[in-house]
Parts: sequence; C-alpha cells; structure tokens
Amino acid sequence: MNVLNLLFTKDGLIYQIAKNKSIQEEKSYFVTEETPETLIEEKLDEILLKQRFDEIHVISALNHFTLMPEGFSEHEAGFELIAFNAPADREKEELMLSVNKKFGVQFYYTFPKNFYRKIKELAVPVHFNFSGEKFLNSINNKNNKEIHINLYHNQCEFFAIDNKKVILYNNLDVNSEVDFLYFVMFTLSKIGFGINETNFYAYGETTENETFISELQKFVKNMRIVFDNVPNKNFILN
Repeated sequence: MNVLNLLFTKDGLIYQIAKNKSIQEEKSYFVTEETPETLIEEKLDEILLKQRFDEIHVISALNHFTLMPEGFSEHEAGFELIAFNAPADREKEELMLSVNKKFGVQFYYTFPKNFYRKIKELAVPVHFNFSGEKFLNSINNKNNKEIHINLYHNQCEFFAIDNKKVILYNNLDVNSEVDFLYFVMFTLSKIGFGINETNFYAYGETTENETFISELQKFVKNMRIVFDNVPNKNFILN
C-alpha cells in the first residue's frame, strides 16, 4: 500500500511517502523571502502527481483553530469561535472537526479550500486531522502538572495538562526561539503551574530548536526530550 503523509505548517509543507510502512521518500519545503509565495501550492501539485496513492493522511498545524469540550455540537459556530484566535475566511477555508476522546475535547480548525480540493480530487481515501489532536493523542499523561511541547520549523504547539485534564492548548507562529520560551513561561504564570512542580516534555524538531531547549533547561527542574524528529523517523508523531 502506498501512503502519502502531508504536514502543513505556518510556512511549510512536509511530505512522506511510505510503502508497507517502509519510508520511500521524505522532503520539506518552506517559504522564505527568496521563494515565490505560491511555493507550497506548487509543491503540493508536484507531490500529488508523483504516483498513484492508495491512501492520504493530512495533518494541519496551521494556526486557525479553537478548542472545545467533546460533544459541543453547534458546528455552525465553528468559524466564529476560530475568529477569536485568528482571521477565518469562509470563502477560502474549509471548516474541519477533530475529536479527541482520550481527553474529552474537540478541535475546530480550518484548512485552505484550494489545498482541500486538490487532495480530494484524487478520489482516494483521505484522512484529515489537526496537529493538536494527533499530538494530544500521543501523550501519556500521569496525575501531575505537565507541559508538553511539540516543536516545528518557526512554530511551537503546547499543552498544559493537570490531573489528566487539558488546561490549555496553544499553537504559536514565531520566528525566534526566545519567543517560544517567553510564551511558555508566561503561560505557566497565568495558569498557576509552578516551575518546580511541573514536568516538561519536548517533541519534534528539538535539534533544530536547540537554543529554546537549552534555555528552557536553565529555568525548569524536570525536563525530558521524548523524541527528536530525524529523517524517516517520528514524522508527525508516528
């Protein structure tokens, strides 16, 4: 079975092609000042034409989301709820829903309609999910206060969890590792998590964000890197 995994981030697209769980190909593309603004769309077109896929898995880490309790059913309010966090354009974005039964929450998020249509036009089974839900589903939480941090290229998402309950989730688009540190520490002060009583866990691009990791370790007592994303391994929390 040929499976295509796609991860959309703030300024990038990462893809992985797997055949019977063996990684065949993996590559990342990021928009910079030197690249055209349409880079991601162009690369998506190229990827989708590479070969015939039996299944596609799409993860969105785009910062257009809201977090609600599981069972919230006023789906028509999804766009309005997302708009409290980020601009949402009904004409250009598809409203999506991801439910996490493990922690009893659900995410409304939007995904660019032009990307959505291109992928669906292939007429193969497609599974869409939000990065926060996939990340949350991978967390093994105990009964204490925990901060789980998933690092991307110029992006960071994190959960604050206490007694197996999600206290807060955020997805930050920033260009500085110092900004990551500021936002995480600011969050701790606002939700009443003491530095010495909180366990920190880091995932994802920990090597790429080594400055953030080393600075965080100066402040916190309990810190563990769960895994670092390396080529052909741990892609999108696999």
